[in-house]
Order: sequence, then C-alpha cells, then structure tokens
Amino acid sequence: MPVPTIGVLALQGDVREHVHALEEAGAKAVTVRRPGELETVDALVVPGGESTTMWKLAVTFDMLEPVRARIAGGMPVYGSCAGMIMLADRIEDGAAGQQTFGGIDMTVRRNAFGRQVDSFEADLDFAGRGPLRAVFIRAPWVESVGSSVEVLARAEPGDRIVAVRQGPLLATSFHPELTGDAGVHSYFAEMVREF
Repeated sequence: MPVPTIGVLALQGDVREHVHALEEAGAKAVTVRRPGELETVDALVVPGGESTTMWKLAVTFDMLEPVRARIAGGMPVYGSCAGMIMLADRIEDGAAGQQTFGGIDMTVRRNAFGRQVDSFEADLDFAGRGPLRAVFIRAPWVESVGSSVEVLARAEPGDRIVAVRQGPLLATSFHPELTGDAGVHSYFAEMVREF
C-alpha cells in the first residue's frame, strides 16, 4: 500500500491535530463522521477528547457498530487518550453503561493521572525508538493487559502502562498530536501498510 488513507473520527476531540500529524507522517488523512465515510478508509484514528461524550456521539451518529465491525474485520485503528478508552475491552471508573468500540484486551482506568490541573509532559521510550515527548491531559492508564497485548511505553508514577499494541490496534494514553513530533503517527502509518 503506497499511501494509506487514514480517517480521523471527527465526532469530538483533537481532529485537526491528528489530521496534520498523519499528513506529516506521509498518510492521506480524511475526517470520518458517518458509516459510509468509514468504508472509504484503510485505517482509523480515534482522537482524544472525552470518552463518555465520544461514546454517546458514536451512538447518535450510528458509528458504534460500524467501527466495531471494521475492528473485528482487522482494520488498523489508533486511539489516543479518550481513544485508548474507546479501544479498551474493559473500563474502570467509567460512566454508568458506558460502551466502547473494544478490540484491545486491556482494562483502562479513566482519568487515572488526575484532573485537568494535573496534566503534565514526560519523555518516554516508545516502542524502543528512543525518547518521545508525551503530553498527558486527564489521561487514562492501563491497569492490565491480556497475553496478546504488547506494552510499548510506560510512565511514572508507578511505571504505568501508557502505550499498547494488539495486532492492528494501537493505543496511547497521551496526545502525540500536540507535540509536533509525528513519530507515533509514523509508527501507525507503518502498521497500516503491514495490514
């Protein structure tokens, strides 16, 4: 696949920033709001934002089941922050009845690093590629992963899991789209070319 077309779920969150980072990584980026648009992309990014709002908007825009079906069919998907929550099979501290797209065998704790005022930046070793600047904003962390999930990065305090991959699915609890470093998006574009 020469230049993958990667959609950014444009229901809520850092849509423009992800589009820009994907373009910097050499992908063709488009926004996706409707099921028909989802069918035109090779892969999808689920941006940061607020996971309960994203879930409700996914239901309203009839995107919940189509995204689940594309994930089950092997479409590569990358989720950052709230997107990580949306890719989790299990959530701790979720809203009553909160649903996700699922796909990654992990348990994620919402707002684990604290409130908005507790936001921070840190340098991480991401997937053995050296230092990467990460921005954490009301970020989740991964409580546990299944045996088929690869841990790509950890952060303090407590050596928390903040980036994972399971097959064609990638998730980070931080916002690489806010740093000007397209390293995570390049990694995802490489994944898309593999599948």
